[in-house]
Order: sequence, then C-alpha cells, then structure tokens
Amino acid sequence: MVNFQNLKTYESSGIVQHYAQLQQLQPAEAAILTQLKDQLPTMTMLDMGVGGGRTTQHFAKLAADYRGIDYSSGMISACQKRFASSIDPNSFTVCDARDMSCFADNTFDFILFSFNGIDYIEHCDRIQVLQEIQRVGKPGGYFCFSTHNLQGMEQVFNWRSHLSYNPINTYIELVIWSLHRVFNRSYSLQQLQSSAHAMIRDEPHNFRLRTYHIRPQEQLIQLASGFKNIKVYSWNQGIELSPKDLSSNTDMWLYYLCNIQ
Repeated sequence: MVNFQNLKTYESSGIVQHYAQLQQLQPAEAAILTQLKDQLPTMTMLDMGVGGGRTTQHFAKLAADYRGIDYSSGMISACQKRFASSIDPNSFTVCDARDMSCFADNTFDFILFSFNGIDYIEHCDRIQVLQEIQRVGKPGGYFCFSTHNLQGMEQVFNWRSHLSYNPINTYIELVIWSLHRVFNRSYSLQQLQSSAHAMIRDEPHNFRLRTYHIRPQEQLIQLASGFKNIKVYSWNQGIELSPKDLSSNTDMWLYYLCNIQ
C-alpha cells in the first residue's frame, strides 16, 4: 500500500526543486564508487529512488548502461530536464520499487537505492522491495542502499543526550527533541529500545515523512535470505564498519553493500 503522504511530499514542487539541485555524493557513496569504478564500464546499473539526479551525474557516465527510476513523476521529469543534453530521457522511468515488472529477471549488475529511499514505505512493502531487487539483479551482482539507523534515533529520543554546557545549543536541541516527541506520541524511548524497527516522523522536510528506522543487526537478518557478502559503511565517514561496531553505532543512517544471491 502506497504511503500517499510520503508520495505527496516527494511530488511537491519545492521538494523536487530541492533534490534537483543536489550534487555531492555522501562519503560512503564515494567509497563504494571508488570500489566499483573499474567494474562499472561493464555493468548495467539501476539507480532506484533517483530523485533529482544527484547520483546520476556520478554513475551514469561510468556505467555501460544506466537506468534511473523513482515513484515520483516530478522527480523523473526533473532528471529528464537536468540531463536533457547528455542522457536519453527514456533512461528515466516512473516506477514503484515494489513492482518492477517493467524489468526482466536478472537484468542489472549493480543496483543502487541511495539517500534512504527504501525507508519511505512500510515494513511489509520493504520485504517486497528486497525480493524485487533480488529478482531484477543478476546473481553475483551488487546491491547498495542506505537506511536509517534506529540506534541513532534512540539518541534523539533521549532528552539527556541533548544537554550541554552551552545553553543556546541545549535550548535548540531540546526544541528538536520536543518536536520529535510531539510528532511521535505513540513511541517512548523504552519502546524504541525494545524494537527491531519503527516508523517515525523525523526532522527532514518538517516532519512530513513517515520514515523506517532499523537496527543494523535486524537489517542483516532481512538481507540474509537473498544477499551475501554484506558490508556496512558509516555514511559520514565512508569507512567500513566491523561486526562488533554495529551494536553500538549511532550514525543516523548506514550504507550497505552486498552481492545478490
């Protein structure tokens, strides 16, 4: 079932314009691009949740064949306009990640779902998306995505973590904490601490989006049935995290790179 509030947000002109202006890769994305750079010229790539084309400008020129999809028609139009002189407009398609029947089985060598795009659907749909990715990806191909870290959100919900010796910073932090509590009355800190995943309204886009947050250990379990050789990266440092780091990691989101079974 489509979360129409999330889709409406991503169709709004102001949000589309915002994403159409973004250009930089995140550190984890840059690290993964470096790792795959020599292989990309032989790869067919699917860029899921392509948004306004932030990743397009970095990956499309390297991949042998590039396709970008998004469920927001406004985002796809923005991509077609942004890259009108360099990329075939038909390379960008309106497509829901839960049903990628427009693509045959075993089509793509590399699938990227960046900027936490997988987090704006409900839990049951997330499992369906992972199954679709496994279907359209080639066995042994790569899948890379980012997702919100529930352990990072625990810090946001804990008012004590917002205290500092700077009264102005403390005031700002507590205001943000209060807003999170107002928009998420059904969750307490204790509930989050005992949950494997949760749908939370968080700060980006003025709390308009319901966003999936998941513990790293739970994310590994979700991937286990269809993916292998799973690596986890810190989004803001671009470094690979060891298994022992995951249980204590509080990055707001993490990147995962794995092979399709």
